[in-house]
Amino acid sequence: MTMLERLADLEREYDGVLARLADPAVIGDQRALRDESRRHKQLEPIVTRYREYRAALDELAEAKEMVGQSAGDDREIWRSMADETEARIATLENELKLLLLPRDPNDEKNVIVEIRGAEGGEEANLFAKNLFEMYQRYAERMGWKVDVLGADPSDMGGFNEVTFLLKGDGVWSRMKHEGGPHRVQRVPVTESQGRIHTSSATVTVLPEAEEVDVEVDPADLQVDVYRSSGPGGQSVNTTDSAVRVTHKPTGIVVSMQDEKSQIQNRAKALQVLRARLLKLEQDRQAAELSEQRRGQVGGGGRSEKIRTYNFKENRVTDHRIGLTLYKLDKVLMGELDELVDALAADERARQLAGAGAS
Repeated sequence: MTMLERLADLEREYDGVLARLADPAVIGDQRALRDESRRHKQLEPIVTRYREYRAALDELAEAKEMVGQSAGDDREIWRSMADETEARIATLENELKLLLLPRDPNDEKNVIVEIRGAEGGEEANLFAKNLFEMYQRYAERMGWKVDVLGADPSDMGGFNEVTFLLKGDGVWSRMKHEGGPHRVQRVPVTESQGRIHTSSATVTVLPEAEEVDVEVDPADLQVDVYRSSGPGGQSVNTTDSAVRVTHKPTGIVVSMQDEKSQIQNRAKALQVLRARLLKLEQDRQAAELSEQRRGQVGGGGRSEKIRTYNFKENRVTDHRIGLTLYKLDKVLMGELDELVDALAADERARQLAGAGAS
């Protein structure tokens, strides 16, 4: 199927969606209305560009016809109009190619982010808190809602681990490249000689899974309850409200203790478990695909440091795309768009190269 044939099919589908959105039966069905509205949102930019493209083709045909029928200055005016229209058509073609790239199946999903201190002891835990605050500020800029699902504070005020949910438009597409090891180079507060240390924290970004996405058999779960504890292990609760859920088939363990209610902690643990199981299955499917296709859908699981934050030089470097910015202070205040946009552009370029090779 050619690009134009595919676009014509999508335009017909779009017209059908518009008709269904005006149908009282759909309006009265919340799930159907949500699905049709979501599809409308996906198709509208494609169809809008396609109609602009068709109009430009008509304009070009008219301009070329007038070039053949005109003389002198009039011919030059029409030739100039034809050249401008050809340039606009080329731009619209590129935009349509991008819009027609395979959609990430997680694009409409919220995300669950897990940050853990890794190499570097307490300094790594303090850096984990810095990253959490960076994403909090970015969420504020983007108008997203932040819901902390669980936090394990460290002795000096950092985080051994923190898990939170981000809700809002475009969350997955803006956050999916943040997963991986993040490295920090700075003088730790515990360093008396002023020497720069290198530490790291890991960030895991998971698409939030609905119950329909992942079916969890209760028979596959081992649920343990215990008393919540704070930094240093001291007990902060007198009841067994903390919950540890183990998924026996995969060995995945999720613990939650932030809520006073055992029921609430269990619900949050299952929410995180479903997200991890969805990501596990998506990674398994991606691993079975070719290198080219894996580049399009995202294979995940990069073991190398994805980004370095150097405090002395006010520098942040994303190693995947070789981008260095000397504005670490602004990045830590949540100004992540320059990094996120560059990573998204790199992904689109690799997708287009893969599409061209297929």
